[in-house]
Amino acid sequence: MNQELSHKTYKTGTTTLGIVCKDGVLLAADRRVTAGFVAHKKFKKIVQIEENMAVTTAGSVSEAQLLSKLIRAELSLKNIQTNRKSTAKEVANLLAGLVYSNVRQSWMFQSIAAFLLAAKDDEGFYLYSLGPDGSLIQHEDYAFDGSGEMFAIGVLESHFKKGMTVSEAIKVAVKAINAAIQRDIYTGNGIDIITVTEKGLEWVKEEELIYSLKE
Repeated sequence: MNQELSHKTYKTGTTTLGIVCKDGVLLAADRRVTAGFVAHKKFKKIVQIEENMAVTTAGSVSEAQLLSKLIRAELSLKNIQTNRKSTAKEVANLLAGLVYSNVRQSWMFQSIAAFLLAAKDDEGFYLYSLGPDGSLIQHEDYAFDGSGEMFAIGVLESHFKKGMTVSEAIKVAVKAINAAIQRDIYTGNGIDIITVTEKGLEWVKEEELIYSLKE
């Protein structure tokens, strides 16, 4: 990200989604940042916060960056203090608390952020949505957020199948985000997808995303 972007509060009018699969969970997001114009074309809206956990970001860039740094720092401290890895539920509640506290402090500036959390712990795979007010919801199928969600949800609902594999879900996620790119002016400039499986956390390669679009 360039220096100009890091010192301004831009809005990530965006499309993000998460899908729970039988062998893992994934997150997907577009790359466009807007401020009345296209301010950035390659912004990573998926952030790894732990070894097997990641979040998508939506809202103001500055707020999303701050909260992503805070949750990583708090998790490192908590793991040291407890001498163990935090569970997915603990991480979700910790992040929700940070979001709640932060929005109460900055409400006058209308600087807010929301997240989708994909996580793996010893008990399984999880998907949570965290609203800009600090609300927390666990999802057993899929979740979405952003200005383009109304366009993505139709594709997601029509193609989603309970018990689908991560490989199948990647294709659905690509189609859903692409639908938003075609219709929402605040969504665009490519797609990023991250998967959390028994193998760990992995970014889906660009070639696989392009192939999925052609299918």
